[in-house]
Amino acid sequence: MPSLIKGRGNPLPELQRTPLQYSGSFDEFESFDLTSAIGREYPKVQLSDIINDDNRIRDLAVLCSQRGVVFFREQDISTEQLKILTNKLGELTGKPEESKNGTHDEEVFYISSVREKENHSNRFEAPLPKLASYLWHSDITFENLPSDYAILQMVDLPGDAGGDTIWASAYEMFDRMSPAYQKLAEGLTATHYQPVFSRIMKSTTDPLITEDRGHPENRGLDFEATHPVVRTNPITGWKHLFGVGQQIHDGKINGVTDREEDILKKYFLQLITENHDLQVRFRWGKNDIAVWDNRCTFHTATMDYTGERKGIRITSVGEKPYLDPNSLSRREALRLAELGKTVYNQPENRDSPAKRRKISVE
Repeated sequence: MPSLIKGRGNPLPELQRTPLQYSGSFDEFESFDLTSAIGREYPKVQLSDIINDDNRIRDLAVLCSQRGVVFFREQDISTEQLKILTNKLGELTGKPEESKNGTHDEEVFYISSVREKENHSNRFEAPLPKLASYLWHSDITFENLPSDYAILQMVDLPGDAGGDTIWASAYEMFDRMSPAYQKLAEGLTATHYQPVFSRIMKSTTDPLITEDRGHPENRGLDFEATHPVVRTNPITGWKHLFGVGQQIHDGKINGVTDREEDILKKYFLQLITENHDLQVRFRWGKNDIAVWDNRCTFHTATMDYTGERKGIRITSVGEKPYLDPNSLSRREALRLAELGKTVYNQPENRDSPAKRRKISVE
């Protein structure tokens, strides 16, 4: 396998997996970035029109991995098509052959404020028993092979306002850390735990799925898994923080004292909560869709509404999380891209003089 980055100076070490190139198939569509760090919107694309175009679906996956989350307005697409699209995002970008869509409750998870109140009753009382920051998470990280991509379509809205979803860039979170703290985090693992399913299991007679929840290794009723605190996104080759959020709050950081664990958990979460410029907030319209990479983003719902809110969410199961010691951070990779040293395409931010540029190897 050739070195990823060449040119001036010595070649950098090779990655375990070569990042994917964006082919440019979305360039013809109107789009804009919502922030410089995360989020892009394609206001006039209908996802049902690309459902049979594997190259465009692959490019959409690459864009999601680079921009974190991509939004589409007023979508006319069936649930069956959403299932196909979600699975293809990972399938066309190299996820394990055994990995399919996740199957917690159902392959298709129907987001409902009524259902959420039943499953998370304490969480929805007013006032909230915990700070809203407690709700930041990435989907199904308590699985041995968690989600790579997810799609959410909002079909019913609570009223004139409320119920926004916010995403945060895990790439940028890692880049905000000092080199010393980055090195510390890279040496840590964390046990992710989801207590909600354990509570449901004790309070209902409905059986939970115990085997093959999107992958043969996702099984059992422990609802916990150990992953690196910093992982590499195989699509971009960029490092990002992964051991953050609700499932780490309820789990643990391994190999440290209780005091150290408390400090690390608070610090990692503060990288989200105290940096609004690495977040993007999306106000939903009826039938709008968000497509995101669960590996390199965290998200949270905004519980500021009283009406009913319904949506359809589908998660694809990806690969086992890993940290490639030779991978770069997002800022490092973009800095080298400016010098013309990368062999893969990098879509420019919309505030750049060039809309797109294909970067070649010297």
